[in-house]
Amino acid sequence: MTKPNNPPLEALLAAVSGCTACRDLPHGPRPILRVHGQARLLIIGQAPGLRVHETKIPWNDRSGARLRHWLGLAAEVFYGPQVAIIPMGLCYPGSGPRGDLPPRRQCAPLWFAPLRAQLPAIELTILVGLHAARYHLACHTPLTTLVRGTKDPRYVVLPHPSGRNNAWFARHPWFDTDCVPAVRQRIARILG
Repeated sequence: MTKPNNPPLEALLAAVSGCTACRDLPHGPRPILRVHGQARLLIIGQAPGLRVHETKIPWNDRSGARLRHWLGLAAEVFYGPQVAIIPMGLCYPGSGPRGDLPPRRQCAPLWFAPLRAQLPAIELTILVGLHAARYHLACHTPLTTLVRGTKDPRYVVLPHPSGRNNAWFARHPWFDTDCVPAVRQRIARILG
């Protein structure tokens, strides 16, 4: 499959929806994202989980509830036109012995640039998890360092909100006391 050349948003979303680059996935390809041309906040996660794959609603699980809480966004705002949601891997990658597999590597290079080109009003990008942070910041910096702050003010890095990261949250209480309120304030200013 070749990369699209920046078609109109509707055509691009139709192409993404029909993508079969990962047709060998155990549950088959089912790209899941939300893109609105007027979005001002972009959330880039890792890859959909099984529940999200089944419902076709991004972040429609416990991790999503925690993420919405961190961002201070009600579901109707989170899923509304001011927020775009694009995971690194658009389809559920399946599970392994330690939980869900990482996002497929071919997805972001294939689709991210044309999708991002359709989002001219983005003021802040939330990178959720190490896969998203390292890809979009082109670095190998540890997650904790990135969560404390990036050098690029266009980005905020958050740990993945999965319960599998509860030990990280317990070791870093400053995340809830310092980072979460700061992120909420930035988002409130952007989204009004």
